[in-house]
Amino acid sequence: MMNGNFLIGHETDTENKTGVTTILTPKGAVGGVSVRGAAPGTRETDLLRPMNSVQEVHAVVLAGGSAFGLAAATGVMTYLHEQGIGFLAGEHIVPIVPSAVIFDLSIGHFAYPTEEMGYLSAKNASGHNMAQGNVGAGCGATIGKLFGSEMKSSGGVGISTMKLADGTEICAVVVVNAVGDVYDTEGRFVSGVNHEKGLTTTDLLLAGAKFENLAGQNTTIGCVMTNAKLTKEEANRLADIAHDGLALAIKPVHTAFDGDTMFALASGEVETNFLALQTACVEVVRQAIVNGVK
Repeated sequence: MMNGNFLIGHETDTENKTGVTTILTPKGAVGGVSVRGAAPGTRETDLLRPMNSVQEVHAVVLAGGSAFGLAAATGVMTYLHEQGIGFLAGEHIVPIVPSAVIFDLSIGHFAYPTEEMGYLSAKNASGHNMAQGNVGAGCGATIGKLFGSEMKSSGGVGISTMKLADGTEICAVVVVNAVGDVYDTEGRFVSGVNHEKGLTTTDLLLAGAKFENLAGQNTTIGCVMTNAKLTKEEANRLADIAHDGLALAIKPVHTAFDGDTMFALASGEVETNFLALQTACVEVVRQAIVNGVK
């Protein structure tokens, strides 16, 4: 993917309905992050802030298992360290691996991605991996569950890509595990709450229906990757604008029950029109979300 600058790997525990999705950047990439949800589960995100000194990221890990799943990033770090990839800190190489997790502990048996699963997801990562649906971190993802688990639908991992006229490429990988429902580019309901009268989550909320307290149990997480030359500030802005794609595809979104987090990675090969790139970012994120549930 993008001349091998970004590799995607999945490790899936189909029996226990959890998994991990890893995006490797073997040559390093400028990174950014934007957290909009009120219940995030993250690791190493502070390093990506523009004012902080680390300039390159070596992987992003998206995992199931809630906070337990953050352990998968240690396995990815181990793999990268073995390959000699990372930040040189004194005499030692330390890979920079930010990560975010979704809550899938109530799907299947209690289980979460382990260090070993993280290691394998990195080892098996490929530039041609376009697997979608209930793979990797999307294995136990669900949507439309605000009014009870019996009404929920399956979420999943979605991928979408776009190439601009100036040669800039952008790809979004999104794990859809939202409180809300998913809508297509025409604003039509795609998947979410399964209501006997065909009502959506938005319909039910506005009608005053009682809903469950699902605090910390939902999150849409993802990463946008581009071959553009971006500063750290621009990478953070790109991650920020990626949330517009969430807002177009998921209703409701960024709720008190969601931990929505988006990363951005830029490999720095192509001069780009940043406004055009931001516009493309919104579209690939929106389409990735739809692809993930379809």
